[in-house]
Amino acid sequence: MAKRSPIVEISSYGIYSQWDSKSKHLPKIQEFTTKVPAEVDIEFGFVVNIKKAKGAVIEYCIDHPGITNKKGQLLEAFTGELHINSNDWDFYLGDTIWEPLDDKAGKWRMTLSLDSRVIAEKTFTVFLPDEAQFWKQRGF
Repeated sequence: MAKRSPIVEISSYGIYSQWDSKSKHLPKIQEFTTKVPAEVDIEFGFVVNIKKAKGAVIEYCIDHPGITNKKGQLLEAFTGELHINSNDWDFYLGDTIWEPLDDKAGKWRMTLSLDSRVIAEKTFTVFLPDEAQFWKQRGF
């Protein structure tokens, strides 16, 4: 019998409300975008819906720009794996910005893989807003 192929769809991506990892609720989309201002606590990423893959294991990866730890050492990409526990499963993959802001600017690539094959990905450009852009966004 042939193995069923999972159905994968990115249902939203961009800037989200703050996410509580202990909650069963996913964060709410605030703005669809791949351009994210480097502001403390801004939440960004994507929500994916996966069907017909119950019991499978997905691997996630957040490959961020040259972010360093307090000792000045380059941080590795953030990776992990999860078991899909439903045949109609929603999953949020995202991150947030923290101080210092300077090393957060750049390309953040987020991927989900199943059986070593990328099934969903988005690349976000985190930028340091200049003062003129800051005031323009606020209507001045």
